[in-house]
Amino acid sequence: MLSLRLARGAHPLVLMRRLLVTAASAGASFLLLCMLGYAAGHPEQARDAPGRLVWCLVPLAATVQFAVAVARADPGTRGGPGLTAAGFGPTRGARLAAASTALFCGLGSALALGVFAWLRRFGGDLPSGRLAGHLGRGAHLPLGAVLLLLAVVPALASVTSMVTLWPRRRRRRRPARSGAAEPPPPPGTALVHIGLPWGIALIATGIALETYAGHGAGPSAAELLPLPGRSVQSPPGVIAGWLMAALGLMLAGPGLTQMCGRLLAAGRPGPVRLLAGRALEDEAVRLGRPLGALCAVATAACAVVDLYGGALRSTGPVAGLGAALVMACVTATALTAALEVRGGRRDATGTLVCLGADARLLRRAAVLRGGSLVAVLALVTWLVARVLTLPLTG
Repeated sequence: MLSLRLARGAHPLVLMRRLLVTAASAGASFLLLCMLGYAAGHPEQARDAPGRLVWCLVPLAATVQFAVAVARADPGTRGGPGLTAAGFGPTRGARLAAASTALFCGLGSALALGVFAWLRRFGGDLPSGRLAGHLGRGAHLPLGAVLLLLAVVPALASVTSMVTLWPRRRRRRRPARSGAAEPPPPPGTALVHIGLPWGIALIATGIALETYAGHGAGPSAAELLPLPGRSVQSPPGVIAGWLMAALGLMLAGPGLTQMCGRLLAAGRPGPVRLLAGRALEDEAVRLGRPLGALCAVATAACAVVDLYGGALRSTGPVAGLGAALVMACVTATALTAALEVRGGRRDATGTLVCLGADARLLRRAAVLRGGSLVAVLALVTWLVARVLTLPLTG
């Protein structure tokens, strides 16, 4: 009941984010139902079921990540002075976030079930026969399997949101022997702890593994990397190499963000460069993780387009829906993180304005911060995508 009241009195931007979560949940649940319908309608192709299930895990993970990002940025779950005085602490805030996430994801699953049932019954005049093959018309769908697939997205999203937002105990720093508190480490020393070296190592290992597995396996890229929705018959090393490279980009995102900030503030920076660089260093962890996921998805998209080109039109509407869902979710997650970071920087911006900083100066710093970050991440994405496609095209 509290989740419904908070949703009713929320800001329009917050409501729009929750509606986007509902739409993403509906898309992921519809993909799972299509997988079940295809398996029920084509029992002779039971060997393709694991491959189709693997391709459904990527949109599912992107949907869960977006739902967690929206739950973290939701102001209704952070509590306040009134709720804190009433006993509404961080623990109940995490539970409220999980309940809200489950509610909106459940609405999306119900919407997916309604669309899927309508297409199975009244979608006889569909313009494309490829989608009709995934509906499983004339085949019996087990009710337990349908309900289980519909509960996957709300359950995973709510549990992940509660685990992510659950308050953790902070370790108290031991005072020094002299009685003085230990000074905090400088921002530059946290680069190793963010994950940039581990990300680079994973990317290099993935490229090496893909090169070794794809060497001599066949001249056609389709034999090595199958399109989404088809049977995975390629060497496992190729898929593992791509997954390791994507994981490396996700781990290297915060480190790349902080490195970009350090480069902006290097030397003798002016006010614009100093503000842009220090802001990027301070926001590296919160902003770099979703940007790393966006870089991983963009790298995979560029590599697939480079490998297949016009052959992507033969993938069908289900694969196109999955690809669009993944790209939309990671992009919306990055935008949500950027808005959350902007809201957290509001106090510092107000202090600078009170000290006499010009609004034009702050806008120039924001443009420089965003432009440099886009340039660095776009360059890294293009380089990794080109290197990943070399073993499959050479």
